[in-house]
Amino acid sequence: MKIKDVRIVHMMRYETLEHTADILVKCTGSTLEECFENAAYALFDQMVDIGTIEKKEKFSLTVVAEDAESRLHLFLSELLFMMDADSAVMSSFTVRFNGNEVSCIAHGETLDLRKHRPKTEIKAITYHMMNINENEPSVTVLFDV
Repeated sequence: MKIKDVRIVHMMRYETLEHTADILVKCTGSTLEECFENAAYALFDQMVDIGTIEKKEKFSLTVVAEDAESRLHLFLSELLFMMDADSAVMSSFTVRFNGNEVSCIAHGETLDLRKHRPKTEIKAITYHMMNINENEPSVTVLFDV
């Protein structure tokens, strides 16, 4: 029974948690890298219909920061910037850690408002309520809308 419960948790990428004004998500995975991948997935899934995004283009990014919270914040903020500046929407993410560096290869395409059906405009990634649990592993992030 316990093994079945673990499998169910790892199949779910993220869940939304109660918050009065913004979007609070908790992302789980088998590793902290997978949690970062699932946080990126949650970000785009909250902004557009992620199921409509095709893997036509490859995107890469690297961020460096001293602590895990700053790495998560910079990583998600850079993805949000890519959406805002380049109209890039992504649905697949591979994250690797190397010391204080987070590298990501993502796949997606250029935003098409008719195809991708916008949901919620996310203005920023916040540190408020951010939590990284390496033991579970999970990350909790608040998206400012």
